[in-house]
Amino acid sequence: MIRSMYTAATGMEAQQLYMDAISHNLSNVNTNGFKRSKMEFHDLMYQTLREPGVRNPEGEMAPAGIEVGLGVRPAATHRIFEQGSVNRTDNPLDVAISGEGFFQVELPDGGIAYTRDGQFKLSSDGTMVTSSGYRWFPDINIPSDAESVSISPDGLVEATLAPRSEGEPSETVELGQVELVRFVNPAGLKGLGGNLFAETEASGAPIIRLPGEEGAGTLMQGFVEASNVQIVEEMVNMITAQRAFEIVSKSIQVSEEMMQTANNLKR
Repeated sequence: MIRSMYTAATGMEAQQLYMDAISHNLSNVNTNGFKRSKMEFHDLMYQTLREPGVRNPEGEMAPAGIEVGLGVRPAATHRIFEQGSVNRTDNPLDVAISGEGFFQVELPDGGIAYTRDGQFKLSSDGTMVTSSGYRWFPDINIPSDAESVSISPDGLVEATLAPRSEGEPSETVELGQVELVRFVNPAGLKGLGGNLFAETEASGAPIIRLPGEEGAGTLMQGFVEASNVQIVEEMVNMITAQRAFEIVSKSIQVSEEMMQTANNLKR
């Protein structure tokens, strides 16, 4: 009975962590480019009271053994990188990726992080940056006299400059080429917060591609990718976690009642 209490305690801890993951998903339902996580569990080790296949005193082989499980443990939080819905903003600096791939941004320490959040803005010097001020990599600089900015599906960035004098035509200049990054195992990326990810040994090295090349997605100017959290699914998961927590806690209560009954036998 003591063993059942400790086993049930592992179940309550696991369901609490599951609830934490669900809460995190629901909290980011309006976070652009957010990718939901799913908890995965493994059973713990077993206490073997009788090995399968042992023979009884008559020489007959037992078809099954006796094993008592000791509970559950969280195995992983698997991030789901399926495409989120794409919403129109008509902001020329908003860019969504239709398909696989990540934008690259430069961190203050010179490192590179990766994001699906394409809500870019202009810094004081005209450089396109994220909402946190990190530069889009490679740098894209918008001239101060640019009348409009165009980002093609294959990543070519152009600007239309205002005429230098009255009567002259507008000039279109090329500002740069957007690069996307793919990973063999995107689920292995490390979340940094701020809609950013970092590569790990599990994710593999980044594979740089131009938009539309070899599995990399194409770009959609004037759109942003929303979170891929499914509210109905998360609500169902939340109810499931709550019921599982209640059931496991009930097993602790029953174990305590059985111990109490055993203690009262001497009376």
